[in-house]
Amino acid sequence: MAQTIELYDTTLRDGTQAENFNLSVDDKVRVSRQLDKLGIDFIEGGWPGSNPMAVDYFKAMQDVELKHAKLTAFGSTRHFKNPPGKDANLQALLAAKTPAITIFGKSWDIHVHDALQIELEDNLLIIEDSLAFLRPNVQHLIYDAEHFFDGFKNNRDYCLATLGKAVAGGAETLVLCDTNGGTLPHEIPPIMERVKQYLQEIGSDARLGIHPHNDSDTAVANALMGVSLGATQVQGTINGYGERCGNGNLISVIPALVFKMGLECQVGKNIDQLYSTSRLVDELANLPHNRYQPYVGESAFAHKGGIHVSAVQRNPLTYEHIEPEKVGNIRRVLISDQAGRSNVLHKAKKYGLTLDSNDPLMSSIINELKELENKGYQYEAAEASFELLMRRALGLQRTFFKLEGFRVMNHKYRMDKTPFTEATIRLYVGGNEVHTASMGDGPVNALDKALRKALTRFYPNLEDMELIDYKVRVLSGESGTGAQVRVLVESKDREHRWGTVGVSVNIIEASWQALVDSINYKLMNDEKSKAV
Repeated sequence: MAQTIELYDTTLRDGTQAENFNLSVDDKVRVSRQLDKLGIDFIEGGWPGSNPMAVDYFKAMQDVELKHAKLTAFGSTRHFKNPPGKDANLQALLAAKTPAITIFGKSWDIHVHDALQIELEDNLLIIEDSLAFLRPNVQHLIYDAEHFFDGFKNNRDYCLATLGKAVAGGAETLVLCDTNGGTLPHEIPPIMERVKQYLQEIGSDARLGIHPHNDSDTAVANALMGVSLGATQVQGTINGYGERCGNGNLISVIPALVFKMGLECQVGKNIDQLYSTSRLVDELANLPHNRYQPYVGESAFAHKGGIHVSAVQRNPLTYEHIEPEKVGNIRRVLISDQAGRSNVLHKAKKYGLTLDSNDPLMSSIINELKELENKGYQYEAAEASFELLMRRALGLQRTFFKLEGFRVMNHKYRMDKTPFTEATIRLYVGGNEVHTASMGDGPVNALDKALRKALTRFYPNLEDMELIDYKVRVLSGESGTGAQVRVLVESKDREHRWGTVGVSVNIIEASWQALVDSINYKLMNDEKSKAV
């Protein structure tokens, strides 16, 4: 039987320490839902003892049902001056009410002396009693041995002793951290072999994990090396986000474990969602996708001209190490119209649409999709817009309303006051003309209110719909303030959440496109529900 590997995601904690990487509480909840859907085993949500946003996140997650993943709170060993029962950090971990807790402790004697400014024996004490205090109150207790590899090189006996105290305190998994990211793959085997020998000597059956950072560009290699040597848990982040040069990239680690090492993990059952998970995190963090990223980048399975294209069309294995569909990506033959065909068929099936690969409409959809993507549209976080696009192409999308025009006015009448914003809209529902206006907190809010005001009398079900997130990304800075922008809108009602997208050089026009798609999707979805 193949070895089972646990995947531990720390995007919401370690990942958010990356420069220019920010997620709201709602974003974090959405990422958590997707990680659970992907099959991640542990989702580290944050450090409640040091970050108020983490506290808000854990409160929000108490209303979210995870099907597989175990939510994890992160923190440190107690402060030396505080007994465990009165340590604010440990109390905050328990208050997060998570089934798993991970705490880190110092493995490197230099950190004990210079960072904690306590004696080596004192550090051993706080590792053991911090874990022992938490053990009765949590289902899963994980110990991160911070700076383990550097600590081992400097003082191996002491470094191993810290693991012994973690075992004595009740940790079920000991995670060896390359916190500074300076360890190379060939250094890991002798260190891990000594760790395993030590655990045998003390009679421990604790599991081993590995937490690599990428400062030497070897985090993925180090993670895989660790697993090959007996680690059964890998900690990392989606797309490798993290402080400095980042963490081990789970998007690269997972397919290597499943397809190349033949190991079992829950994510292996849902691995075709890697691509969409990678894109969702990028979109919510408002960061550009890395087109050259292994497995999920746009160029990962792209072939352009010459013998490569000819060979790939005969047998993809000639120039591809795995089939792109396995991770949710697609093959792109840049000189033909084949790119995206399998993806469109997959989506059509998901949406309950009948579409054959030889259907003439397929080429029409592909061409429209290419044209829109060239303009800057992306649908990974806006699947509602993509479904509407396909339904329009197939002639299945009902016209719920027809826009005639809108106007948005911003009036800054006093410098010490916020602008006065009003949106006016004119549209038709059937043969009925509606002309209405609404005030709002900014142009998008005013447009949203005016649109709802115009439509609610015809479609009362719009009252239970709300816009919950709004993001703008400048697609190119070449035109300065005239640059193209992409707007992502997330909406929800009592039962569903959905994302829509708009693109334009005019931010209000792009917002309008996303708002209209959002309402159309709501009306279409409700209509489908009634028909079932």
